Amino acid sequence: MLSLPTEKIIAMKISYNWLKQFIQIDWAPEKTSELLTDLGLEVEGIEAFQSVKGGLEGVVVGEVLTCEPHPNADRLKVTTVNVGEQTPLHIVCGAPNVAKGQKVPVVTVGSTLYDENGEPWVIKKGKIRGEVSEGMICAEDELGLGKSHDGIMVLDESLPVGTPVADIFDIENDVVFEIGLTPNRADAMSHWGVARDLKAGLIQQEHAVTLNTPSVSKFKVENRSRRIAINVEDTDLAPRYCGTTITGIKVAESPKWLKNRLLAIGLTPNNNVVDVTNYVMHELGQPLHAFDADRIEGDVINVKTLPAGTKFTTLDEVERELHENDLMICDANKPLCIAGVFGGVNSGVTEHTNSIFLESAYFNPVSVRKTAKRHGLNTDASFRFERGIDPESTEYALKRAVLLIQELAGGDVTMDSEDYYPKKFEDFQVFLTFDKINTLIGEEIPTETIKSILASLEIKVNNVTETGLGLTIPSYRVDVQRQSDVIEEILRVYGYNNIKVGKKLNASMSNSGRFEDYKLQNVVGNQLTSQGFYEMLSNSLTAERYAELSEQSNPKHAVKMLNPLSQDLSVLRQNMLFSGLESIAFNVNRKRADLKLFEFGKTYHNYDSGRVEAKHLAIYLTGDRNTEAWNIVQKPSDFFLLKGTIEAILNRLGISKLNYAPTKHSDLSEGMSISLGKTTLVDFGIVNKTLCKKMNVDQDVLFADFNWDNVLLMASKQRFKLNDIPKYPKVRRDFALLLDENVNFSQIDDIAQKTERKLLKDVSLFDVYEGKNLPNGKKSYAVSFILQDENKTLTDKQVDKIMGKLQHQFENQLGAELR
Repeated sequence: MLSLPTEKIIAMKISYNWLKQFIQIDWAPEKTSELLTDLGLEVEGIEAFQSVKGGLEGVVVGEVLTCEPHPNADRLKVTTVNVGEQTPLHIVCGAPNVAKGQKVPVVTVGSTLYDENGEPWVIKKGKIRGEVSEGMICAEDELGLGKSHDGIMVLDESLPVGTPVADIFDIENDVVFEIGLTPNRADAMSHWGVARDLKAGLIQQEHAVTLNTPSVSKFKVENRSRRIAINVEDTDLAPRYCGTTITGIKVAESPKWLKNRLLAIGLTPNNNVVDVTNYVMHELGQPLHAFDADRIEGDVINVKTLPAGTKFTTLDEVERELHENDLMICDANKPLCIAGVFGGVNSGVTEHTNSIFLESAYFNPVSVRKTAKRHGLNTDASFRFERGIDPESTEYALKRAVLLIQELAGGDVTMDSEDYYPKKFEDFQVFLTFDKINTLIGEEIPTETIKSILASLEIKVNNVTETGLGLTIPSYRVDVQRQSDVIEEILRVYGYNNIKVGKKLNASMSNSGRFEDYKLQNVVGNQLTSQGFYEMLSNSLTAERYAELSEQSNPKHAVKMLNPLSQDLSVLRQNMLFSGLESIAFNVNRKRADLKLFEFGKTYHNYDSGRVEAKHLAIYLTGDRNTEAWNIVQKPSDFFLLKGTIEAILNRLGISKLNYAPTKHSDLSEGMSISLGKTTLVDFGIVNKTLCKKMNVDQDVLFADFNWDNVLLMASKQRFKLNDIPKYPKVRRDFALLLDENVNFSQIDDIAQKTERKLLKDVSLFDVYEGKNLPNGKKSYAVSFILQDENKTLTDKQVDKIMGKLQHQFENQLGAELR
């Protein structure tokens, strides 16, 4: 069956050339990716990157020897071009500036160029207006070296003919790793973080490597002419906040090296200031934000929350209503930025900006996550803040960005770097016992090896005792707080593949009863699948709005998520029906209209007395009961098919002597409820058509909702009695009974069973007639009775006597007549 779509997780992109700025390594990319995967940073893919797609392969320097007008076209010229081969090439060119004696880039026959959409096209030998053309002289946009298309590129006259153009323009070739990060590895959301892990892995393999980090020793304050005060009102939401100003900058296009770094990891360059903030974020893992200082009113930055309902327009030009718990960056009069999430439309850097305020901060991860989810925003900055960045790298990243901005855009630092950090984060302390290491890993690792691994991970060993190690965890490892976390770090660097697998496997056998939940689920599941049903598994999280569509649900009793992924996954379901209708709608929209589905699942309620979790078996029927075939008459799935399926399940579990009554299930337009004594086992029937339409289902749906907890309880109480197969034959007798319209079959069955308890084995209804030749208010039931004596053959006299008693009881109690 088709399944519901799931959310896609985007991998982290790491440039190999960028990584090599931190750590000297000359391994092949494939070998490096294997080590990263072994270290827990799973490489899901490797992509080649070229600053110019195709790498200008087949493009060489040519010299125009002759240039004559085309005999058959006014705007074309016929040239001969020397590209270093034995004979010059004949090339037809339409550029107005082509001339004899020029050095030009020539794309030779068989080479590939790429258009602006990245689509390839191959240069072929051909004729243009009757003249042979054996290549192409290109403009810079055709080669991907710029945007100009005014004419062909004219190269330096001193360049030797035949020189590959790629050598002249320094085309960068890179390899990009796509790393699938687990949510706990916030420390690896940067090139620096990945380099730290790679260093630890290389040291374990006995390679002498060091980690080279960018120096910020040249940072200095040139003058103090532009101070912007910082006021942090909520230290819980913003534990650390740094900022400084740079005046006299020139916003312009970024240099090629910076654009190539960003393009390699899938980012679009903007300008030299914004690009630096993005570069440092992906380099060091610290998000930054640059404000136009001239737009900051009152020369003050206030980090605070604003009243609920405050309007704020973000960079995407969407006006949003703020929540009272959204942390904002404000000036004296207005909000400028949603802290850690998204900037405002009126405070960003433009080509007219000449002074900036640069922010580097540590925001509360939970606060950022809630704000991002509330506004449906998912940015690179919020992605990092939500998972917890390193609070100790905040000022370092700020100074690194300042130096890069000064290098690329000029300007002076005009304010002391203010660092609001009232309560320093303490490094986490862990005492690691050797017994715990050996127990979890399953073999003994030498103490010196453990200490070496911990040192390579920058986990400080404070003291060593006979029983273990006292450790200090670095601030950037927010996920390492327990002994088991440290052991995991040791093991991934030591290498899972280096742990030997023992030859002996010990296992314990558990004693389980016949009525264990999973056993009965397997019994029922196998029975349903043999009848053509498909098992489905849907999310227990659902939309809060569904509670308003059904009386079976109540918004007051919903179990709500504190941090929902979306509005459609904000509460735990109170009803099994809606997830089934979602799946039916999904399948019907894909031309799968004939469905038989079942699901074992749970519902959840939050009552005043406490939270309640209930197990259910849900069955869904819709469309035709059989697949279309030439020898089968198509019939729609109906109420009686569902009823028979339910009774077969209960019979298979040994549950009998059932009571039937009209259902009180509000989602069913008509249906029945089956109980045993006072215990309700299942409600089933036809789903209300109005509800189906609201769920985008335009066909009838039959639904059965088993209270699985009650079914398990009743099944465990049933006792089976085995008897020999009787040797003596059964006898069948039929009655055609004329009855009042309000009489149902269950009354007939109940009277018959009470009248003859010993020899009556079965009563069944095989025909119902209502219509002509019957009195008004009457109907005819054709009922069969099976009689059997297990010890002897029944005589006609005995059978007639029993049938007479039955007739008498039907006449007295039901007013029945024989037809």
